[in-house]
Amino acid sequence: MANILYLVHRLPYPPNKGDKVRSYHLLKHLAEKNQVFLGTFVDDPDDFQYIEKVRSFCSDLYVARLEPRLAKIRSLNALLADDPLTLRYYRDAGLQDWVDSICSQKKIDAIVVFSSAMAQYVESIHRLPAIIDFVDVDSAKWTQYAPNHRWPMSWLYRREGTRLLAYEREIAARSARSFFVTEAEAALFTRLAPECAIRVEALCNGVDADYFAPIENRASPYAADEIPIVFTGAMDYLPNIDAVRWFVADMLPALCERWPQLRFYIVGRSPTATVLALADQNVIVTGTVPDVRPYLQHAAVVVAPLRIARGIQNKILEAMAMARPVVASSDCAAAVNAVFGQELISATTPTDFIGEINTLLQAPERGIAIGNAARQKVITRYSWEAHLASIDQYIPASQKVAA
Repeated sequence: MANILYLVHRLPYPPNKGDKVRSYHLLKHLAEKNQVFLGTFVDDPDDFQYIEKVRSFCSDLYVARLEPRLAKIRSLNALLADDPLTLRYYRDAGLQDWVDSICSQKKIDAIVVFSSAMAQYVESIHRLPAIIDFVDVDSAKWTQYAPNHRWPMSWLYRREGTRLLAYEREIAARSARSFFVTEAEAALFTRLAPECAIRVEALCNGVDADYFAPIENRASPYAADEIPIVFTGAMDYLPNIDAVRWFVADMLPALCERWPQLRFYIVGRSPTATVLALADQNVIVTGTVPDVRPYLQHAAVVVAPLRIARGIQNKILEAMAMARPVVASSDCAAAVNAVFGQELISATTPTDFIGEINTLLQAPERGIAIGNAARQKVITRYSWEAHLASIDQYIPASQKVAA
């Protein structure tokens, strides 16, 4: 049994958004055979109620409070120091003191870092095996944001992409292993940081197919005469915001003209003012729901029209596990190991999305067949246990390490 220092940029519970799903299952996996010392942040006051749940997995736990607005202001100091804004955003003196104390008082055998921002807390520890789960190439995501914004935000996003890539390369070069969520993300980072190639690999996301499973008597949240098209996700996340705005502007009008009873449901926590403004007789913005599964199970079609998201999307795997036909943007669909047209539908342009959704609504039996095949794919290919087991070989069972 190893002593592991696990650093995560957001409390890994509840598993209700992409990064928290992954970090939570990684925490569960690490805690099964090891003593875990977890340092993390809470950036949503609603998550304080889950601290004791997270503590049950840990030998010790430190939770720093993060106020997003203040953190954004504080991160601007990085402009004077030529640092990535991301590091300043997640910098906390109390968390640093706790990390230093744990590493000096406990026989920590390995460090697992979730997201590049948390690596700053162990920069001075050189002889300790460190594993970093980047998940996505975040620097590329910032760079990708730039063309969609005007100056000065376009400049700020490009700057962050450049500075963060330099930091990602630096920490990957001195880590025992660097993980990314898909082979494509791992290949992208290898191209950007060729010196790190021999220590980079993919660690795919999974899905709990027992939890995300259709149940015969599960009540529908929809009116009987509705045709519900569903998008799920945290609605304060820029790629999700862009996705629903694009769908409402460029796809929904043609669909509603053909199917007057069609309703587009945007299901997810923290909708921004921009998202709330989309609501009308054809668009329903739910905000936080107690359980997303009824919305998925009873959807006619689930859509994922993401243009600026990276890596594999949990929302796609969860909908597939719920045996629903999913129409996803081509980049997101490509990250899933699925047969297009049989287990998952790929679309690129608004015309593609409209055509694929129309076809599914015209032939519900095809949607049922695709959904059933999708669930079978998830069961056989996307279990968390199978994927996370690959990290174990990089965690020494017992090793006295000096900081």
